[in-house]
Amino acid sequence: MNQTYFIGRLCRRGWLWVIISLVAGVCRLQAQLPETVYLSGSRIDSLHVHKLFVTVDNLSFFKNNEWASNMAPGYTLPGFWIQPKAVYYPAKNIKLEGGVHSLWFWGTNQYPSYAYSQLPYWNKGQKQATHILPYFRAQIAFSRQVQLVFGNIYGGANHRLIEPLYHPELNLTADPETGLQLLYDLPWLQLDTWVNWTKFIYRSDTHQESFVYGLSSRLRGNRPEARLHVSFPVQVLAQHQGGQIDATDLPVQTVLNAAVGAALDWNLRRGALERISLEWALAGSYQHAGQTWPLKRGHGSFTSLTATWTAFSVKSAYWECDRFISLFGNPLYGAPSLAVQDAYFEHPKMIVLGAAYTRTFAPGMALGIDFDLYYRLDSYLNDPASGVSPVDAKANYSFGIYFRVNPSFLLVKTRKQL
Repeated sequence: MNQTYFIGRLCRRGWLWVIISLVAGVCRLQAQLPETVYLSGSRIDSLHVHKLFVTVDNLSFFKNNEWASNMAPGYTLPGFWIQPKAVYYPAKNIKLEGGVHSLWFWGTNQYPSYAYSQLPYWNKGQKQATHILPYFRAQIAFSRQVQLVFGNIYGGANHRLIEPLYHPELNLTADPETGLQLLYDLPWLQLDTWVNWTKFIYRSDTHQESFVYGLSSRLRGNRPEARLHVSFPVQVLAQHQGGQIDATDLPVQTVLNAAVGAALDWNLRRGALERISLEWALAGSYQHAGQTWPLKRGHGSFTSLTATWTAFSVKSAYWECDRFISLFGNPLYGAPSLAVQDAYFEHPKMIVLGAAYTRTFAPGMALGIDFDLYYRLDSYLNDPASGVSPVDAKANYSFGIYFRVNPSFLLVKTRKQL
């Protein structure tokens, strides 16, 4: 029997991801890379009251995407971002941070002036010799459960969105998210809701106002540290482009992504094996206004299993969708083709296998290495110019190495507020 046909039959029956998960489960596993390398701590330490620190937050990376299909072009990202900043705690429940954010790619001397999250399609608009942005965050903790953040919010991996909704690579390339954020953490609910204001306009500007609204919540069925933890994630992303005072003739554009699901975490606490996580999510997309994408609405199903050791983790996942648009997710998860204009894949299906290694050398200093294999099954490409044509199964892969450094130095401790 043809191998691709056999794999396709297994996927249609929903069994392939189970087989892959069982194979992955017998491997030696260990800690997930996003938690070790990408995440930023959002708690205010009350012991730092009236202290002034200098902090240098840096992430160096080398990421290579080998996309062997007509889904999206492949590319390589060699570079780093750095955030030197001052951090002051004027009160036990207030934290202020100010500095700059700068992104650098080795071998280039021109950068876009905004919207760096659209790599590698960033060659529109004004370019500049460097990419340096002001950085400021004001954070208030009303209690241990409720925090309000102004300015540069805790974005990226801190939102804990599933990969079909948010590409982990944006932790490397996207501008820091700016706007307003509410963090809410109760024993039965974890909630993160925010507005990321990506483009501001003045009267008669020749570009549109743009912002993103997001919600990432998780309803907890029991305590996270329980032997078997049950939770129910709900996630929403909405991107809006428009405005009433610009000088463009462009129509208002609004696109939404959402996902709901259920998750099981086995906290084993025996030997080196720490946790096994199983998650299922039903995702949807809806183009409420505009014609940015060739598809109006779509949906997809994402099932993943991850096993975590001390320094290693392995994952397996199965994804299938119908006319789904991914706003900020890995382009391989969306139905539209980014390589063929206005074309889209009909009922694409994909198997994902991944492994990651992380090592923490000291507080705030961590190394991460990951490898992901994306196997796109047989599908059909619907191209308005040439009609519907079959597309053979393709293997796409990516790998990267990352080093996060975040040293902090105490400058002074004041007796009273500045």
